[in-house]
Amino acid sequence: MNYLTINNVTKAVGEKLLFENITFGLEKGQKSALIARNGTGKSTLLNIIAGREAPDAGQVVVRNDIVVSYLPQMDNFDEQDSILNAIFDEETPVVRAVKEYETCVSLLESGRSDLVPQERMDNAILEIDRLNAWDYESKIKEILSKFGIHDIFKNINELSGGQRKKAALAKTLIADTDLLILDEPTNHLDVEMIEWLENYLSSANITLLMVTHDRAFLDKVCSDIYELSNGNIYHYRGKYDYFVEKKAERLANEAAEHDRLRNLYRRELEWVHTSPQARTSKARARINNFEKLQEQMDRKVETAPEAFKVQSERIGHKILEISHLDFAYPDQTIIKDFSYIFKRGEKCGIVGKNGTGKSTFLKMIMGEVRPDGGKITPGLTIQFGYFSQKGMEYAGNKIVLELVKEHAEVIRMDNGNYISASQFLNHFGFPFSQQYTYYQDLSGGEKRKLHLLITLLKNPNFLILDEPTNDFDIDTLNLLEDFLDNFGGCMLIVSHDRWLMNKLVDHIFVFEGDGKIKDYYGNYTEYRQARDKEIKAQKRIEKANRPVEEKPVKEVNKNKLSYKEKRELEQLEVDIEALETEKGDIESKMSAGVGTPEEFAEWGKRYADINIFLEEKTNRWLELSEKEG
Repeated sequence: MNYLTINNVTKAVGEKLLFENITFGLEKGQKSALIARNGTGKSTLLNIIAGREAPDAGQVVVRNDIVVSYLPQMDNFDEQDSILNAIFDEETPVVRAVKEYETCVSLLESGRSDLVPQERMDNAILEIDRLNAWDYESKIKEILSKFGIHDIFKNINELSGGQRKKAALAKTLIADTDLLILDEPTNHLDVEMIEWLENYLSSANITLLMVTHDRAFLDKVCSDIYELSNGNIYHYRGKYDYFVEKKAERLANEAAEHDRLRNLYRRELEWVHTSPQARTSKARARINNFEKLQEQMDRKVETAPEAFKVQSERIGHKILEISHLDFAYPDQTIIKDFSYIFKRGEKCGIVGKNGTGKSTFLKMIMGEVRPDGGKITPGLTIQFGYFSQKGMEYAGNKIVLELVKEHAEVIRMDNGNYISASQFLNHFGFPFSQQYTYYQDLSGGEKRKLHLLITLLKNPNFLILDEPTNDFDIDTLNLLEDFLDNFGGCMLIVSHDRWLMNKLVDHIFVFEGDGKIKDYYGNYTEYRQARDKEIKAQKRIEKANRPVEEKPVKEVNKNKLSYKEKRELEQLEVDIEALETEKGDIESKMSAGVGTPEEFAEWGKRYADINIFLEEKTNRWLELSEKEG
C-alpha cells in the first residue's frame, strides 16, 4: 500500500537549484533514511513533503486516510506555552482526556491538591476509561520519563536548546501517527537515549522517513536509503555498508562515463572548429548533438574524495598526567579521585549520560575550569587542539578563507608536501565558491564545521573534541573519520556517534555519575556488550540469593460463613456481574457517539453510580470470601 508519492518535484532557492524532477515513494511499513551533504536540500525536501513549503514544480501525494507527524530541525513552539500545552496541542477527545489526567497527576505530585478536588480526578479517570485511552496514556508516560520531561508546567522559553529538542521529539512520538518524518532526531541526545529511541522506532508499527547523520542509528532503524546528490535522488535497498559499496560503484561508473563523454566532446569540438557552417540537415543534427553534449559536460560530476594525512607536531615522552582529580558542584559530584597517565598515540573516548560532567572534564584539562583538588600536568611538547560545543566568536565579519588564513596559509602533509588553506577547506566541504562567503552568512552547521577545521589545521598533537559530529552530514563525517583515524597524536573525544567511536578509540572513560569514572579498554560496542552481560549476571545472582518464601500452612478457618452470609455472597456475585454488564453497555453507547445531550448526561450519572456500587459490592465480596477461606 502506497503511503507517499513524490512526482517530478523541483525546488530552487534563488539561483541555486536544489533538486530537479525527483520521483520516489514510501510503502506502508517502509523505514527509509534520506542522506545528502549539508546545503543540498534535505530539510527543504522534508518541509515540502510535510506541506510546510511548496515545490516549484511537481506534486507530493499523501494517502488521504493516514496521519502524518513531522519533527523539523527547528521547532515552532509558542514561547509562552507550557510544555503541557506545546506537547498536547491537538484537539482530539483522547488527547484532551489524557491532558486533563496528566494535569491532575502533576498537580497532586507537586503538592497542589487544592486545585484537584476528588471529583475532578474521578472525572478524568472516568473519561480515560470511557475512551479506552490507558494504553495511550502509558505510552506518553514512557516517552516523557525517558526524555526527562517532568515539570510539564514549565514554559517553553525557559528550556535549553537540548530540552526544546527533546520536547519536540516527545510531541512527535506521542502522536498517534501512520507516517513519521524526522529531521536529525538524535541531535542533543546522549547515547542511552539514542539507543532507546532506535529500539522504539525499530519496533513501532509505522512508516518512517528520516534525515540522520548517525550511521549506527540509521543501520538499526532503516532498511533502505535515499541519497540526494547533484539534484538527483538515488535509492539503495540495503543498510549503510551496502550504500557505501553501491555508491562507490555509481561514482566509478559516472567517472568512466564522464571520461568517455570528454573524449567524445574533444573530437566533436575539433569538428565544429574545422567544419564550415552547417548547411545540410545531417550537419545541423550533429551540431545540435554537440550542444547537448556540451550541457552534459557542464554538469558537476561527484567524485570520491581522497584521504590525506596532516603532519602533527612532534610529541615528547610525557603527554598528559592527571593525578587525584576532584570536582563537584554544590549539588553534584562530577569527578572523585580520578588519576590517569596518557600514552603516546592514545585515542580515548568519553561516554555517559547528559549532565554527568563530560564537558566539564575537558574544560578542566584546558584550564577553563579549576578543579577542587588534584593536578593536571601536560608535557612540555603538548599543543592542544580544542573543539568545544560553544563554538567560536570573531570580531567583525570576515570571509571564510580570511579566517582560516589567520591561523595557517599552508598545511604540511605527512608526506612532506604542502596544500593551501583553500585546498584544505575544499576537501572538507567548503568549495572554492563558498570560501568567499562571510562568516555570519554561514549556517549553524557550517560554522561548527569551520570551527573544527580551524582546530585541526593549527597542527596540534593532542586533540580534545567535544561532540564534533553534531550537525554534520555523512560525507563530512566520513572525511573527518578518515582524518582522525590517520591522526598521529593523542585524542580525547566526547561523542554520541557510536560508529565514529567504534572506529577511532582504543578505550573509553565511562562517566557513571556521582563522581565515578570507569576505564574500559575496547570500543563502545564492546563496552556495551560487556555491560549488558554484567547486568544479566547481576540479575541472576540476585535471583539466586533471593530468599525462598515458605508457603504458610493453611489453617482451618474456624469462622465459617453463616447460611445468611453464604446467600449474600452468592447474590453479590450475581450483582457484580450485572453491574459489569451494564457498565459495558453504557460505554458502548457513549463510544458510539449517538444520543441526545440529555441521554449522555443520564448515562454519565449512571456510569458514576455503577462504579461506586461496584466498589462497595467488591469490597464486601472480598471480605466474605476471605472469611469463607
